[in-house]
Amino acid sequence: MADQIFHVFRGDANGGDLKEYAVPPMEGMVVLDAIHYIQAHHDGTLACRWNCKAAKCGSCSAEINGKPRLMCKTRVDEFHGASITVRPIKVFPLLKDLVTNVSWNYRVNKEIPPFTPAPEAPGAPPWRMAPVDVERLFEFRKCIECFLCQDVCHVLREHNGTDRYYGPRFMVRIAAMEMHPKDTLSRADLLKGKGGIGYCNITKCCEDVCPEGIHITDNAIIPLKERVADDHFDPWRALLRRFGGRKEPRGT
Repeated sequence: MADQIFHVFRGDANGGDLKEYAVPPMEGMVVLDAIHYIQAHHDGTLACRWNCKAAKCGSCSAEINGKPRLMCKTRVDEFHGASITVRPIKVFPLLKDLVTNVSWNYRVNKEIPPFTPAPEAPGAPPWRMAPVDVERLFEFRKCIECFLCQDVCHVLREHNGTDRYYGPRFMVRIAAMEMHPKDTLSRADLLKGKGGIGYCNITKCCEDVCPEGIHITDNAIIPLKERVADDHFDPWRALLRRFGGRKEPRGT
């Protein structure tokens, strides 16, 4: 069987180019296997971030033939012998080869107020969570922080919008807390302001690349947009929020 041809980006912030490598195919090979082969047999200096090789750590994000994907979840045989191009994800600053600096995401994460439950009342009965709430929140908890959704978000990618929009990953994180029935804090002001949810125009491109199949726009961003609209443009709710000081109980 002929070798599989890979074109892998090599370079750093000062520039770089694609370099061709021939890798002998093997049954069940994924793109990350090929990168490891290149490191072992062609060039040990090829930089690549990875950890679990089980599509759960989110470390090996890259752009494979132009599409943001996990290298450990992308089988080589789906390309039917055609050459495969591997580039780093575009939206974050390049460090070296396939490794980018994703630290901006962790700085954003620190800006989001954490889960804030009400204090337990003395003698209160055990609180039970409804199955529908568990199911809704479980979807958000599946996020592996691969940042592929951030890479494909047109606000961040095409408009360098890291100064005005948190991106889909953090809409999912905020939704997980806003929709938790025990959380008491409203993050509508943050979403409308620094979170920049108004910049998302619901193209759903983030959903298309999510390896966990999270319905980011339908189940996270759109409900959050509705909450922001309620809190800031519905006069009755605005009064409640101003004088109540707490998040108004709502469903999804």
